[in-house]
Amino acid sequence: MPVWAADAAAVAPFPTQPYAAVKYEYRTMADPAEQIHVAWIDLANPDVDVRVSAAGPDPDGDGPWQTMLQVPTVIAAREHFELAVNGDFFAARKTVDVEGTKSGYVSGKWATVTGPSLTDGVLWAPASTERASFWVDARKMPHIAMVKDAPAEAMQIIAGSHIIVTDGKTVVEKESSLSRTRHPRTALGIAADGHTLVLVVADGRRAGEAAGMSLTKLGDLMIKLGCKEAMNLDGGGSSEMVARDPQNGELRVLNRPSDGRERAVANVLGVSIRGTRRAKVVTPPLADEAK
Repeated sequence: MPVWAADAAAVAPFPTQPYAAVKYEYRTMADPAEQIHVAWIDLANPDVDVRVSAAGPDPDGDGPWQTMLQVPTVIAAREHFELAVNGDFFAARKTVDVEGTKSGYVSGKWATVTGPSLTDGVLWAPASTERASFWVDARKMPHIAMVKDAPAEAMQIIAGSHIIVTDGKTVVEKESSLSRTRHPRTALGIAADGHTLVLVVADGRRAGEAAGMSLTKLGDLMIKLGCKEAMNLDGGGSSEMVARDPQNGELRVLNRPSDGRERAVANVLGVSIRGTRRAKVVTPPLADEAK
């Protein structure tokens, strides 16, 4: 079982440098109150790998569904990730409520990713239109661009809704209620050095503690964190950052998901680091709860 950072923080705050290639910071802001989790990952470190992982297997082969929803801690344990955040927007079968405690986003439901989503050079979730996408090439160099079809040199691709920083400036196009309203947010960026990946989760929907962010405020934050390019991933109850404690090898949920629990998602962006200590876990079988 994952350790919730909210419960463990009083005893053992998560370290600010859990691994040589990873820096972590928890920061708060006021007026309005914000709670933000930031990780900087040096992709130039030879022990670091970044990978897009589907939540589960394809449940229907050539049918319309691509994966089965799973919570991020289970995906991170299965894929041996030291750090992971939730990924792309998705649709799930037989889901009525889309937010809150009655959400139908639970492990085992059949799902489709908005896409594109590519793992180890294999495209498993195509996109119907260009979308804000993060991709990593064979040299492990990161890129953010509007993408419909996977670039020939891409090895990993994950998509989101908006590019929010371009050339060091906040740029939020296609204004909508999604972009203007304060929500829990997950974002990723590329630092000015071109090889540092910046992952951010901003909590929300907790009045007086964590208001959440508009995309413009999120873009401004990513610039302050050193990003030259940045994009928005899925947010709301899906926003989550998972990290492995270097002392005991256990996975911890660093933020407070707005559902009050982990929400099952369709894919994650994960970081693995060779030579780390990993606690032994038994990953439960993925039952199809959508039938």
